[in-house]
Amino acid sequence: MPDFVTVPEVIAAARANLPKELWDFASGGAGAETTIRRNRSAIERYAFMPRMLRGVQHRNLKTSFLGLDLDLPVLPAPVGSLGRYHPDGPKNVARVLGSLGAAGFMGGLCTVPMENVMEEATGPMFYQIYVRGDHEWLLGLVRRVEQAGYSAICITADSPVAAYRERNRQNRYTARLDPNHPNLMGATSPHSEHQAALNWEDIAWLRDITKLPLILKGVLTVEDALLAVEHGVDAVYVSNHGGQELDYAPATVDVLPSIAQAVAGRAEVIVDGGFLRGTDILKGLALGADVVCVGKLLCWAVAAGGTDGLEQTLGMLRDEMMATTAMLGVNSLDELGPQHLTAEGAQVPPDPTAYGLGMSENDGRENR
Repeated sequence: MPDFVTVPEVIAAARANLPKELWDFASGGAGAETTIRRNRSAIERYAFMPRMLRGVQHRNLKTSFLGLDLDLPVLPAPVGSLGRYHPDGPKNVARVLGSLGAAGFMGGLCTVPMENVMEEATGPMFYQIYVRGDHEWLLGLVRRVEQAGYSAICITADSPVAAYRERNRQNRYTARLDPNHPNLMGATSPHSEHQAALNWEDIAWLRDITKLPLILKGVLTVEDALLAVEHGVDAVYVSNHGGQELDYAPATVDVLPSIAQAVAGRAEVIVDGGFLRGTDILKGLALGADVVCVGKLLCWAVAAGGTDGLEQTLGMLRDEMMATTAMLGVNSLDELGPQHLTAEGAQVPPDPTAYGLGMSENDGRENR
């Protein structure tokens, strides 16, 4: 069993355990990777504004999301490639939820059957879908997800085609799809015309065929957030895919406040994009998110230590959040808000070596 006590330890262990191409696949992004750097620098731009003498001896991190009571507002994000980092893939997520009072996602491109994952789930799970077929195909998949016992459906909308990822090209690495994929209902293409053709009419159709809560992932504009609400989406997922799809996209924390304000409680709000610490999570919540997801950190945690590595990593985030809420004078997440943050005079020079991120050594490119 691993014994990690800090997030940098987890990331260092993951890097040591992974071959170069898999480290780069998890850690890299599209094009020049500006979006990845922007995510981190935007989070670090905010400073906390603490309040004193608030009587913080009875704190908790409890929240609710899609009608579920949670003890932890941090969710493992949907990562379809999770099986590349540990043989059990999404089972690692399913196993840790109960001990933490958390929920989690299963990525639809994971190669473990969705039913097998739910058999090991100790808390609620949401199923993420990449559309690889027509409406008949999607209807069959949704019915299977419902039967398996998932608590919500998530449609990823920010990946219409294969992204231009330079690290993968430099490594000559191609993420091939298993032709016997157990969750794709006969679809065999890693990208398809169906994903590229996805539109708002499809979202409205999907809303009509299922009673499960519907999450839309990849929203970065107020306009699309409002369209999501109009089309019956229950949760708007603010995401730039961790910088892995569109380079030069905005940092998610920069667009999050305006989206949360526009949605105005008519849908719940999720965010991901560069969140690596408990302090990062609290910033996302203060800026308007109901819950925050971790993606790259999820990959690193399972690569470092499987189920135990993930449980310890999420526990670290929880412990740092609990300490930080006390410092902020906050007893519950309901008290946390934008008044606890400031960007004025808070900019610090970026650390290009932070968390061990970047290309593998001796590859001729700067750490990213």
